[in-house]
Amino acid sequence: MEQGFHEVRFPLRLALGTSGGPVRRTDIISLSNGRETRNNRWRAARRHYDAGSGIRSIDDLYAVVAFFEARSGQLHGFRFRDPLDFRSGSPGQAVTARDQVIGTGDGQTAGFPLVKTYADAGGGTVREIGKPVAGTLLVSVDGTAIPFERVSLDAATGIVTFAPGHVPPAGAVVRAGFEFDVPVRFDTDRIDVDLAQFRAGRIPNIPLVEIRP
Repeated sequence: MEQGFHEVRFPLRLALGTSGGPVRRTDIISLSNGRETRNNRWRAARRHYDAGSGIRSIDDLYAVVAFFEARSGQLHGFRFRDPLDFRSGSPGQAVTARDQVIGTGDGQTAGFPLVKTYADAGGGTVREIGKPVAGTLLVSVDGTAIPFERVSLDAATGIVTFAPGHVPPAGAVVRAGFEFDVPVRFDTDRIDVDLAQFRAGRIPNIPLVEIRP
């Protein structure tokens, strides 16, 4: 069986209780003079989670096992909602059409990939958003909200496409607001279930890792 990606979401009630977040890979070399050099090996962070921390009952545990089996373990990827970072803005703010700059019009380009920028006065990084949530997209061009019928969203790739006749003109700033999931897979081919220890408070370790579908 070939690997693939299933456009299904990990059970939301379990995702809300998981732990984890972004991981970076940095090479640090200490020099003889006491200084050091640092090199960023990954262009973007890769997120890791522990789904076991969201399990609170036998039913929850069974739901994870059933989901694991449906994905054939590590073979197939799936959607996961990061309980902290799942919107174009902060989790406590409603999505708006001006949340993120996703491009600048040239009068010809109709498709714009969704991105989210994390930045402050010291620097920033741009994250590609490949798994937006259908029905949550809001778009604006130079600050003017665009009607839904003038844009479409590919929820499997994160590409926003303007309809013919409505392509952003040259120099126009295109912004968008949206909710999104993280594409992940199980980072194990084995789930150990010990009901006696589970009832005693021992939570199983169920690792998830971000992928590029």
